[in-house]
Amino acid sequence: MARFDRLTVYQTLLSDGMLPLFYSPDAALVKGVAATLARGGSRALEFTNRGDFAIQVFSELVQECAKSAPDLMIGVGSIEDAPTAALYIAHGANFVVGPNFNPEIARLCNRRKIAYMPGCGSVTEIATAEEAGVEIVKFFPADALGGAEFVKAILGPRPWTRIMPTGGVSPDEANLKAWFGAGVACVGMGSKLIRADWLKEGNFAAVEALTRDTLALIKTIRSG
Repeated sequence: MARFDRLTVYQTLLSDGMLPLFYSPDAALVKGVAATLARGGSRALEFTNRGDFAIQVFSELVQECAKSAPDLMIGVGSIEDAPTAALYIAHGANFVVGPNFNPEIARLCNRRKIAYMPGCGSVTEIATAEEAGVEIVKFFPADALGGAEFVKAILGPRPWTRIMPTGGVSPDEANLKAWFGAGVACVGMGSKLIRADWLKEGNFAAVEALTRDTLALIKTIRSG
């Protein structure tokens, strides 16, 4: 069962402006990354559903974080069907993210008061998702679909839409200024934040520092 309701999830993402995402088949590594992100000030983590037995890793992660990082909201990403979403919700997912919109997932998440953030790449897809109760749409793949200019074009006639780009987001100032200047609600960030070379070296301190610095940079950019 989710420990955080969808209003808390949405408010946290809108406040912090960033959703880190990560996957590894190594449960110990995933738990280490989660703890590192929490120390860096992140209050949410999207565990991407990839590979065999990913649900086992996720279950271990949720149980560990409930004890060691109780303020960290753990959700699941790369979800394309309702049965898989239900499986992760049963194991404690606080939110569900997908590469595409699925109305069955929307209905399931609405019943359970779980935040659902589906991937959308057109005005029609965004509008359809919003009609199903989606509050934040994932703009994916963001870099391939027009980047910040796409966001500006969408928000012009639809200023109520909340967009979270994923793919093409990096923690450098110019990149974040472009996205938040275009009007995004928050950003999803994976390998540019949780760098594979740092993990290979066991340099969790670098991931922690970059997480803290990125959150602070987002706050500064938003303050104008």
